[in-house]
Amino acid sequence: MIRTNMIDWNDVDTVLLDMDGTLLDLHFDSYFWLEYVPQKYAEKHSISLEQSKTELKPRFEQTYGKLEWYCLDYWGKELDLDIVALKRELSHLISFRPDADLFLHNLKERGKEVIMITNAHRDSLSLKLERLSMAHYFDKLISSHDYGYPKELQAFWYELEAAIGLNKERALFIDDSLPVLDSAKEYGIKHLLTIQYPDSKKGAKDIGDYESVEDFQHLIQA
Repeated sequence: MIRTNMIDWNDVDTVLLDMDGTLLDLHFDSYFWLEYVPQKYAEKHSISLEQSKTELKPRFEQTYGKLEWYCLDYWGKELDLDIVALKRELSHLISFRPDADLFLHNLKERGKEVIMITNAHRDSLSLKLERLSMAHYFDKLISSHDYGYPKELQAFWYELEAAIGLNKERALFIDDSLPVLDSAKEYGIKHLLTIQYPDSKKGAKDIGDYESVEDFQHLIQA
């Protein structure tokens, strides 16, 4: 759990925030890709759920860390499923992580520049903004699809810098993905935090060498 004195807000002008697993409960996406999509794929091809998962697992794994993994258009074509429509069927599962909305409000009260940077496809981002009232907290909403590179690649960060004039020495970035944080660290973002419990239905995740936050209240009170 992060100590409340670990972030000196006087050293931070810009707060870069991931969406899924950071602001939002990762349970929606985990359940969607690991259970719901395999279920619908099984129904479409008249195979068992176990067969479906066995077939889909290597197809998913070969795209991890690539833009295709996050692309709803790609998976719609690959699986011949209406991915956006299926996501809508489960949209009731979309929710904030504890106190994420209060944290966003607090950042605006502090006068920080708040920018979402997500690997989520624009259609997925739109669905979540439709479901949850949060767009007004952000100065910019950026999908890695806008640049053609996922956050795991250095090219994303240089595109971001060119687009927003980012001062990485005075930026805080919070994300639940260690490969993404590694990429941000290599690029030079000074302040980095990860999320200890991105999925409310699962236990604590490996946080590597990064400082983590379990509850946004610790950042609100810092």
